[in-house]
Amino acid sequence: MSDDPRDARPCRRAVLAGGGAAGVTALLAGCQTYGAASAPAPAAPPPAAAGTPDGTAPPAEGAAPPAGGAGPVLARVADIPVGGGRIFADQGVVLTQPAAGTIKGFSARCTHQGCTVTSVDDGTIVCACHNSVFDIADGSVRSGPAKVALPETPVAVDGDDVRLA
Repeated sequence: MSDDPRDARPCRRAVLAGGGAAGVTALLAGCQTYGAASAPAPAAPPPAAAGTPDGTAPPAEGAAPPAGGAGPVLARVADIPVGGGRIFADQGVVLTQPAAGTIKGFSARCTHQGCTVTSVDDGTIVCACHNSVFDIADGSVRSGPAKVALPETPVAVDGDDVRLA
């Protein structure tokens, strides 16, 4: 053995061989659990509401129940301008009224890159992220970069109320 300090260091081949074995071991350990998902714990049933046999809460006094199982009221027909519309970002929907009494619903997510549309002007739904423009009557693309129409969102008109269907 020499007194040269370079001789005390391990050679490159030994380092690579040792590191390679550790890497393979880690890789195999990771593969052991790949795809093995633990079963989720069963959900506990919700507590039954007082006064109803099926566990649903009774309607609030004076509140009309949704018609046909429709969702909550988004707007009144009078709140949606004829030839225009309103964006309900929290619900992910745009309501339009292309002609008097015709209410349409569309996704508020632009089909280009998923931004929420920003305005409804002059018969169009506009996404300001990249200036895609859609028609209020059918959601079709008037100008891109979007190439796919806004998907329709089912809505129900119940008297003067507009609800998600």
